[in-house]
Amino acid sequence: MKRNIVIAAVTAAALIGGGTATALATTSDDEGSARQAVNTRVPDDDGRDDDGRDDARVASAKVTATEAIASALKHTSGTAVSAELDDEDDGDKVVWKVDVLSGDDTWHSVSVDPSSGKVLGAQADDEDDTARVRAALKGSSVTAEEAAKAAAGKGVVTSVDLDEDGKDKSWEAETRTSGGAEQDWKIDLTSGKVTADRSDAQDDDADDQD
Repeated sequence: MKRNIVIAAVTAAALIGGGTATALATTSDDEGSARQAVNTRVPDDDGRDDDGRDDARVASAKVTATEAIASALKHTSGTAVSAELDDEDDGDKVVWKVDVLSGDDTWHSVSVDPSSGKVLGAQADDEDDTARVRAALKGSSVTAEEAAKAAAGKGVVTSVDLDEDGKDKSWEAETRTSGGAEQDWKIDLTSGKVTADRSDAQDDDADDQD
């Protein structure tokens, strides 16, 4: 019985850009034909997939979100509104980027070295949500620094941000466990209570069903 197997070539773009490519294998013989989809994980140029790269970046950060915020506020006085472990604009190196709203309503983006906690630089930013941020923080007793510290009990905090939209305003934090799992949390603005972000989980379920 003769069998002919034809495998569709993985595109060059997938090989260069990384990600998940799909190869179609078609088998034909005297009894008919069958089609099988084969998922192939293509690593990045350095041999690691995106999750592996993210794990390495998080592991390389010796300075916590709480410490990065404290360092940024020591350099630029004001109210920290967010902090994120993010790529630099000009390379793969990661830095803490802390957004600070000063007393005169000027926004500052402060870059903090994740290894030493040293401020690498700061620049003024244009934001159009100053009024909403001020309104959300009015009467609150939990700062971004305290929210990051509270969320640290759930894993390594990679970002903390103020959710000033909607009825239930809160701090939002993203954590990453040693196993690489990501989780979003909400931190109450007055009590500091940490709860799982159910809305995020529902959004993920909705995306999976599409």
